[in-house]
Amino acid sequence: MKIDLAYGRSGLALDLPDTWNVTVIEPRFVPGQVDEAQALRAALDAPHASPPLRDRVKPTDRVGIVFSDITRATPHGLILPAVLDQLSHVPAENVTLFCALGTHRPNTPEELRAMFATSGSAATAERLMQHRIVQNDAFDPATQVMVGITRRGHEIWLNRDIAACDVKVLTGFIEPHFFAGF
Repeated sequence: MKIDLAYGRSGLALDLPDTWNVTVIEPRFVPGQVDEAQALRAALDAPHASPPLRDRVKPTDRVGIVFSDITRATPHGLILPAVLDQLSHVPAENVTLFCALGTHRPNTPEELRAMFATSGSAATAERLMQHRIVQNDAFDPATQVMVGITRRGHEIWLNRDIAACDVKVLTGFIEPHFFAGF
């Protein structure tokens, strides 16, 4: 059986024994949204099996919104303003943006502006830069708090500031990892 894999620049042809039980799964084409911003706002206004975010968050709640760092091609300029619009009844001082760095270095202010302008504008970026932004330092124990222990005895540590938030909103983007695939 001959199979062509989408691998590298030109693909990878495989010739597999006919005795192997092979199933080839092809992706199904799904057309993109005509207006991504409108589709996102509609999804936030009417989520599946849940009331909208605006109805779940009280004005007195401390809200943490987690976003990916510069190593992920996430349209922050599209996502974060839509989420913040859902939270317009929450005072800005009660909302913190958390950059999910993992073990990566902190992003520079210029990088944050560029990330926030993705699928947005310079004005969008500046609006987002007005919020308190925390870039987690996983190597600084003073910024972490232990929140539990797994069944196997491993400690679970989180950023102290996000753990203190009443409401945590995680944003992200699902795609194959550049090195690891899915």
